[in-house]
Amino acid sequence: MSFNVEFCGLTEVGELIARRAIASKDVTEALLSRIRRLDGQLRAYARVLDESALRQAEIADREIEAGIHRGPLHGVPMAVKDLCWIRGVATAAGTVVHKDYVPARDATVVRKLIDAGAVLIGKTQLTEGAYSDYHPSIPPVQNPWNGNYWAGISSSGSAVATAAGLCFGAIASDTGGSIRWPSAANGVSGLKPTWGRVSRYGTFDLAPSLDHIGPVARNVIDVAAILKVMAGHDPNDSTTSVRPVPEYLTDASANIRGKRIGIDPHWNSEDVDDWTQAALTEACAIFSNLGAELVEVSFPDVRQIVADWTPNCAVEAAVAHQAAYALHKEQYGAILSSVIENGMAVSGMAYQEILLRRAAFRGQVEALLSSVDAILTPVHPFAPLTLKTIATLGEQPELIAKLQRYTCPFNMSGHPTLAFPGSASVEGMPIGLQLIAAEFDESALLALGAAFQGATSWHRRQPGLSGPPRS
Repeated sequence: MSFNVEFCGLTEVGELIARRAIASKDVTEALLSRIRRLDGQLRAYARVLDESALRQAEIADREIEAGIHRGPLHGVPMAVKDLCWIRGVATAAGTVVHKDYVPARDATVVRKLIDAGAVLIGKTQLTEGAYSDYHPSIPPVQNPWNGNYWAGISSSGSAVATAAGLCFGAIASDTGGSIRWPSAANGVSGLKPTWGRVSRYGTFDLAPSLDHIGPVARNVIDVAAILKVMAGHDPNDSTTSVRPVPEYLTDASANIRGKRIGIDPHWNSEDVDDWTQAALTEACAIFSNLGAELVEVSFPDVRQIVADWTPNCAVEAAVAHQAAYALHKEQYGAILSSVIENGMAVSGMAYQEILLRRAAFRGQVEALLSSVDAILTPVHPFAPLTLKTIATLGEQPELIAKLQRYTCPFNMSGHPTLAFPGSASVEGMPIGLQLIAAEFDESALLALGAAFQGATSWHRRQPGLSGPPRS
């Protein structure tokens, strides 16, 4: 191969493969070589699927040569978070208790990727059970920009593999921020779809009513291409919506002139550091220059809903792990064990009160979003955190609340959100921003995000991996 393909966009590579300018097998071999060279340091993958990936690439090349083209993902190497089943491949979900579980069926999102001709190059690592910390026996995933900084949770492997050029996009999940935090930390774009837009069948649960399956890629156009494949009703998951799936790639190229973006100046500035505030200010100016209208709004107070997220998640996690925890409690790490125990201790009355507050909050957010096309916020109110700071989270409940302030409210409400790189700190670490839209209006997010990336270059930065970041 005469050029470095690893940092091309997913749709760009897909077009090259479709035109037979490059072969899927050559692209796959190049990425497998890069994984062998770099992933010992980054630890983004729980399992690399060398042999099956090369077989899938060869099939893609033969199909394309025969005039069969399955779409923009055909022949493109992608990764899947290791809580999604792949038939015949062990799926551990970051745990020890499930390390030998080999599913007999594919997760629906995996089957959709396979049907779209994607090459599944590996399964990405995650925190235990998709909660907040790694099992003690599993080395943490490393941020490719700087190993002293947080890589996010729990879709850290998916975001790191994408940022480091070890795949062109990945499947991830988000229960309280786990697509958006890693996307922000690693300088990639990630979308948490509306709850019910993407099937959860064949994925390990953390908290089913909070869990969202979504795509991560290096730019918003690529996110749109993956979402189009992932989305849609699934007879195996009765919670999926029967609404038609839009043409997300087409929608992402829409003109945003006249689009209304809500800004809550108080919520976006209270306890928000200077770097993040500067990124928001710059983003507002860019959206305004692109023809969007900035509208001042007052977002509902999130303090109670943020506080409610923890017991809500804990109750559902206790149910999800009920059978395995009863039999194999000793195989659980301390953090996930604590969540399960706390969930079992929540009373029915307390849980019902949470559900009522959650329903009211969802209605308030949807009403607000009826007056604007999207709301712009940070992903979290501070520049990227060091591992040293993250290690103190258990001693700083106020820091945890700040980290969750802009993310977990939208798991509680189910609204779609898009995280995308919007600036960099003085150390060169990425700073992420977030857009939120009305239920099932992912198209608005994709159009706004793609327009922003058409006017900026933050999404094109690459981690140096062996030195300081390079632009």
